[in-house]
Amino acid sequence: MLQFDQPTEQLIPKNSAWQAHKGEPALMENTQEELKAHLMQTDDEFRRLAEEHSQLHKQLEALEAKSHLTSEEEMEEHRLKKLKLRLKDQMNGIISRYRAQHVA
Repeated sequence: MLQFDQPTEQLIPKNSAWQAHKGEPALMENTQEELKAHLMQTDDEFRRLAEEHSQLHKQLEALEAKSHLTSEEEMEEHRLKKLKLRLKDQMNGIISRYRAQHVA
């Protein structure tokens, strides 16, 4: 479950889609990127997963920059891609839970 250190309204930047418009509930117009940015600021687990995802991305870029991969490097590339996908799935799960709790 997400926990906030401060009330949600204090986390919402002014003049953004996070603010409720007259007659509309808050968070209805969030873009995926705004929601990710919000979770990066407020959810420790999401932030940890995103940081791990970023590190795996950098490792994959380094492997993909090579003109030829050894069989061990190919196996490592495959392993890193699986881990990266698992992290993305976990982050998407957090996003889905957050939306279900705050938009419903």
